[in-house]
Amino acid sequence: MKPSLRFFCRIVLLCLILSVTPSFAAPASTPPASKPPIHIEADRMVSMKNENAVLFSGNVDAKQGQMVIRAAEMTVYYLSNDEKAKLPQSEERSLKKLFASGNVEIQNDGMTGTGDKMEYYEAERKMILIGNSKVWQDNNLVTGHTVVVFLDQGKSIVERGEKKGERVKAFFYPSGEGPEKEVKSAQ
Repeated sequence: MKPSLRFFCRIVLLCLILSVTPSFAAPASTPPASKPPIHIEADRMVSMKNENAVLFSGNVDAKQGQMVIRAAEMTVYYLSNDEKAKLPQSEERSLKKLFASGNVEIQNDGMTGTGDKMEYYEAERKMILIGNSKVWQDNNLVTGHTVVVFLDQGKSIVERGEKKGERVKAFFYPSGEGPEKEVKSAQ
């Protein structure tokens, strides 16, 4: 398999792994009892009942199973009772969307994603890292202004920003090699 194809496959794996918040809302086929509990810690929590949201701020650390999301601020939006009533019977979920900002870091199963902001939309199962976005697996790295991951489609889009000369970058290394080996061989 070509290194570029292998790296793209790893990014697609990231799509599945970055079920980031999808971990917070696993596919409808997963029985609710099988989901590990969600544990969120922060310096402050504000419940916004009229908006069906909870705002966590200050050193936010959210965990579910192996999934970890860290950010300065995270807002979790839940479906209203009316919205839940309109869902098909087979679809049991309460998460609507999740926004995180301020040094966002997502870790799961050897993959790490970072960015200035993250948006996750449960109905579309779409995750977006925005601003200074980087995604690593092993020694491989992809960077861009925005990384959009369509979790159910196995599709990712990395886009450059508006600044002149800004480009999407991908760095991939054959198995077992990486930047640290290049440095050693250059000496």
